[in-house]
Formats: sequence, structure tokens, C-alpha cells
Amino acid sequence: QVHLVESGGGLVQAGGSLRLSCAASGIIFSLFDMGWYRQAPGKQRELVATFTSGSRTAYAEAMEGRFTISRDNAKKMVYLQMNGLKPEDTAVYYCNAVLGAAIYWGQGTQVTVSS
Repeated sequence: QVHLVESGGGLVQAGGSLRLSCAASGIIFSLFDMGWYRQAPGKQRELVATFTSGSRTAYAEAMEGRFTISRDNAKKMVYLQMNGLKPEDTAVYYCNAVLGAAIYWGQGTQVTVSS
């Protein structure tokens, strides 16, 4: 059974930093493209960053330069370092794993940025 478990969310002041972690199990982690998405209240889920199995990274424009995605295939972990947080970054952040038609999601972790 596949599990993606996020952690590291919380309440932080504007300008602060958080590091999110996602622990994967039940998949051959190194084969999967991993990503972070977020969903703010009343808004659609949106892409934050991706880290492919081929070690390519990509970021949404609003996060470029502030957020950094990384992965550790040996530990089956993916991380999101978030710096310079803004109130508009407040959302539930989800971990995502994709391999072809196989798509898995974590349960999400809340990030709240106060002004």
C-alpha cells in the first residue's frame, strides 16, 4: 500500500522559513516524479515544485527563488525548503508522486503565514 506522509507545516511569521518533508512508502521511490502542490481556502490546488526521477526540478513562478525542492532516494524522502514566506503562501501543502498513470497524494500539511 502506498503512503505519502507530509510533515513540517505550522504557523510562521511573514519572512520566515519552514521545511516540509514527505516520507514515501510502498513505491519504488527513485522511479517516481515527486512534487509539492498547495491549496488555499476557496482556491484550486496548484503546483509548487517538482523533482523528476531524472533529477530535473521546476517551480511555479511565484515560488521561484524562495522555495527549494530536494529529494533523497535512499531515504524515500522529498523536501520543500520555503524561505521568505508571505501570507499568500498560506495553504495546505500536499506531496505528490507520479509514474505514468499512477498518481498518489499525501494527506497534506497546513502552512499558515501571519503578517
